[in-house]
Amino acid sequence: MTAYPMLLWRFLRSPRPDIVVVGYLGHLDVLLLRPFAILRRTPVIWDAFLSLYDTVVDDRRMVSSRHPAAHFLKGWDWLACRAADLVVLDTEAQATLFRNTYGLETSKVTSVFVGAEVKTFPKLSANSKGSRATVLFYGQFIPLHGIATIIEAARLSRNRPIDWVIIGSGQMAGHIREMLDNDTPNALDWVEWVPYPELLRYIAAADVCLGVFGESSKAGRVIPNKVFQILSAGRPLVTRDGPGIRELVPEFATGVELVPPADPAALLMAVERLLDGAPFPSDLHTDLRMRFSPDALARRWGEILEKGSTS
Repeated sequence: MTAYPMLLWRFLRSPRPDIVVVGYLGHLDVLLLRPFAILRRTPVIWDAFLSLYDTVVDDRRMVSSRHPAAHFLKGWDWLACRAADLVVLDTEAQATLFRNTYGLETSKVTSVFVGAEVKTFPKLSANSKGSRATVLFYGQFIPLHGIATIIEAARLSRNRPIDWVIIGSGQMAGHIREMLDNDTPNALDWVEWVPYPELLRYIAAADVCLGVFGESSKAGRVIPNKVFQILSAGRPLVTRDGPGIRELVPEFATGVELVPPADPAALLMAVERLLDGAPFPSDLHTDLRMRFSPDALARRWGEILEKGSTS
């Protein structure tokens, strides 16, 4: 909080910019900036990324929708949206949620993919098939990711030659630990943390990688960063079906399996189909990488900045 006075002073003292972009998490930043942006006649673009209400109440279920905090968060979202000239989300499905929930005009909300660092996650060679296969999940243990579904799928795999690796920790870690203490699946390894640069090594060792499987509507609207990373590396992917992922992955794409939420049996069957199927096709891999490459995202942001400057 102590940095805000200096930042606003610098904004007032600097040459008038053509536009200001407020990044994630900018729910407070955009509110504080608004009166000064009006004073300087400077458009504001807010890269909202998420709704506080949707995340805390509907997705993570930390408070009920009737709790005073829920009303406060929804009001905060509503005000923040109106403090910006243009609101940016990570998928069009998320943009639609903002339009409908906060009564925003279609033109005031737009979207751009999160993408991945393609140099950090380069295309990997297909693994040669061995006597056992490795299935990898990594990410925060939050309801959106559906870790319990992965563990149940591992239990269903029983004595199949599949090794399951989950990397992460977070909100659901206690529940996951309890699940494992009560009935640890065969061949499941939980690693609580690895350095970010080492993720590629785990992805390279995996035959199939996992996305998200949560039941919330948000889990169907978003495309997590790890999904882009996995696709960038060219590893077969299983993730939850929903309007978000369908903005990126074409229907019936080889090497990608979309499954219903919270369905361990469907998850396991999808994993087995990928293990028995053909390698990730190079033409699909190239097409997907081009859609979320830094150049593609830069072009999209160029369009957004141009639109914002004329709002």
